[in-house]
Amino acid sequence: MSKSAKYIFVTGGVASSLGKGIISASLAKLLQARGYSVTIQKLDPYLNIDPGTLNPYEHGECYVTEDGAETDLDLGHYERFLNIPTSQANNVTTGRIYQSVISKERKGEYLGKTVQVIPHITNEIKDHIQILGNKGEYDFVITEIGGTVGDIESLPFIEAIRQLKWEQHEEVLFIHLTLIPYLAASEELKTKPTQHSVKTLLEYGVQPDILVCRTEHSLNKDIRTKIARFCNVELSSVIESIDADTIYDVPLLMQEEKLDEVVLKHLKMPLNSNTDLNKWKEFLHHHKNPKQEVEIGLVGKYVELKDSYKSISEAFIHAGAAKECKVNLKWIASDDLTADNIEAELKGLSGVLVAPGFGTRGIEGKIEAVKYARENKIPFLGICLGMQCAVIEFARNVLQLEDAHTVEIKRSALNPVIAMMEEQKNISDMGGTMRLGAYPCTIKEGTKAFDVYHNTQVSERHRHRFEFNNKYLKDFESNGMQASGINPENELVEIVEIDAHPWFVGVQFHPEYKSTVINPHPLFLGFVGAAVNH
Repeated sequence: MSKSAKYIFVTGGVASSLGKGIISASLAKLLQARGYSVTIQKLDPYLNIDPGTLNPYEHGECYVTEDGAETDLDLGHYERFLNIPTSQANNVTTGRIYQSVISKERKGEYLGKTVQVIPHITNEIKDHIQILGNKGEYDFVITEIGGTVGDIESLPFIEAIRQLKWEQHEEVLFIHLTLIPYLAASEELKTKPTQHSVKTLLEYGVQPDILVCRTEHSLNKDIRTKIARFCNVELSSVIESIDADTIYDVPLLMQEEKLDEVVLKHLKMPLNSNTDLNKWKEFLHHHKNPKQEVEIGLVGKYVELKDSYKSISEAFIHAGAAKECKVNLKWIASDDLTADNIEAELKGLSGVLVAPGFGTRGIEGKIEAVKYARENKIPFLGICLGMQCAVIEFARNVLQLEDAHTVEIKRSALNPVIAMMEEQKNISDMGGTMRLGAYPCTIKEGTKAFDVYHNTQVSERHRHRFEFNNKYLKDFESNGMQASGINPENELVEIVEIDAHPWFVGVQFHPEYKSTVINPHPLFLGFVGAAVNH
């Protein structure tokens, strides 16, 4: 292990979805605000190599990094809080660990040895954990371990971090996020689930240094003392994490609880100067004190699970705060939209966003939403498949190409205005084979896209197999839809817009992945601004 980096491991107990990612990102934000360099990684216990082939209902949004890794949605939180890009190294799954070990075994790297969970799997986990720390760029590497203590799937990760603590005692810190439930019948907070969770960790050889306790009600000193006594931690290391109005409150709540100070004390690191969170507080002030409100319809096929569009909803929060405007999202299931009910569903909205996605289900509803926004001059933003739906709708209803479609849905379409990318045609594997990660885009001056970016050269992240069919480009441009953004290397149409519309933009890439608290994305700023004007 590199001596230069300190390693902080965040585990969870009692229940899932307590917010390990938000606590990890909040601690990282506080350490960053004290002048330290910090990165965060996520260890996921599932056997998929990555979440790229998972249905959003299974795992929420798949987040894509600059280097084209399909990762857990928590990496989005890390980037939004820290304003620093993550990479392939920031998300490791059990599937990737086993794939790597089995690959080495087939190459003969363990020749003569029986390959076992200990030491081979745990050594591989330790190697992956230390990739970021060994770069020499970071003072702290915070590692969030997915799942809940006691899960069979998480055991190799817990064993690996136990070994790291034993090998480098002074460099490693354990934080355990747990739940203090409130029983309404007896009007009491209960500490027993936390005691049992810590007991399970102790059975695995891991003693938490700090306990972060999720709770609906404040923890008094008696409860904190009881938790500290039964769980072998200092009283100052029992940290309250009370339910907050917004995830963006959590860094300030953790600062009040002195989480960063306790961590630095444990790791014998200087406190440095006072934390500089002025920009964060300014963002929160604008977010909580908007001068106006707008309602924007988010049309998608996974709207029952809002985590499917996590980066989009967060991008609206960032842009809304910058515009001192509250964006109320109306979640609209594209499956349910028809020509008969479209007006009832979309009337009165200040903007319409058609979301990304894959597959046949709900696509005609998305096309109806595009048509309504175009004809009624409602500000429109289409992302990835949403942009492709805008192209299909324009082809059908303006160019009068009745059979216009995407070959993803209809291979036999007479007018395939969306075609498969050339390099995708001979690919058979599903996982990690799309056009992924950051690619350049050249923007035409005098366009809506240029108005928001104020730049002719940008870079955006992608996740797709299909593209605008350039055979139709002249027809589109002569009828009022122009390609305002083009990839300079392969002429791929990246951005389309309608000149005669107040604000109608479709993008092949995913701008939501790059929006952060400190740097809201220009396209979302432009879209929210157009919605306000509308």
